Amino acid sequence: MDCSIIIINYQTYQLTKDTINSIIDKPHSFSYEVIVVDNASKDDSLVKLQKDFKDKVKFIASKENNGFAAGNNLAIKKAKGKYVLLLNSDTVVLDDSLDKIYNYMEENKDVGATGCQVLLESGELDKACRRSFPNPQNAFYRLFHIPTKNKNDNYNLDELDDDGIYEIDCLTGAFMFIRKIALEDIGGGLDETFFMYGEDIDLCYRIKKAGWKIVYFGKSKIIHYKGASSKKQKSKLIYEFYRAMYIYYKKHLANNNSFFINGLVYLGIVILCILKLFLNLFKGK
Repeated sequence: MDCSIIIINYQTYQLTKDTINSIIDKPHSFSYEVIVVDNASKDDSLVKLQKDFKDKVKFIASKENNGFAAGNNLAIKKAKGKYVLLLNSDTVVLDDSLDKIYNYMEENKDVGATGCQVLLESGELDKACRRSFPNPQNAFYRLFHIPTKNKNDNYNLDELDDDGIYEIDCLTGAFMFIRKIALEDIGGGLDETFFMYGEDIDLCYRIKKAGWKIVYFGKSKIIHYKGASSKKQKSKLIYEFYRAMYIYYKKHLANNNSFFINGLVYLGIVILCILKLFLNLFKGK
């Protein structure tokens, strides 16, 4: 088996269906399996998907929702492919994007994980698809929208060509084409301490630390139907976003900084979380 494509479903029947169809409706030059993990949906989305894709998709029904990382790990343990593609349930794969990336990975054995050009519904680039690893300095520039020509301070790598192919630090969890052996080198999967958000950055950090390259492959494209920032969010999602910041910083950066810097970072995370929760109260549904 060449590739195991893993999709997490949580009460997103139509979106998940569209994502699966964008894969199986096209011919591919490699063998693959699609594994859908249902994270304890409370609706009938799992039953409907099983009916739609009988004998075409493998399903894993989790008894409880332990988060995005935990759900993906359930499928990674059963994945038979030499590559694993982590794919969001709110995406659509365009044209022959998977074949292009598969061929690229076959030709570049030192690459541990590859991402693609991720387009929002508006057609704009989802900046999360190519990033530097976060640190106090580039986070400061990003938070206060301070322009910089120093690539070490540019979190979103805005100066790079959208259609290019180059090594970066971090991909988005919406699309991560990963060499299975690279996953095995770092323990086999995602860190389940992260419930949602941050697990993609942590995964890329560990893959690079193990000696593998992370590559942005701009010749392949998907559409990501990401929630608009103007919409009201669930408080838990906001909390998990900032909790992920704390977990990542404590795990990978805290030991390299002073007690004073660490205190400022932790305080900043708390203040931003409270502010975001407060502002969210006034957003429309």
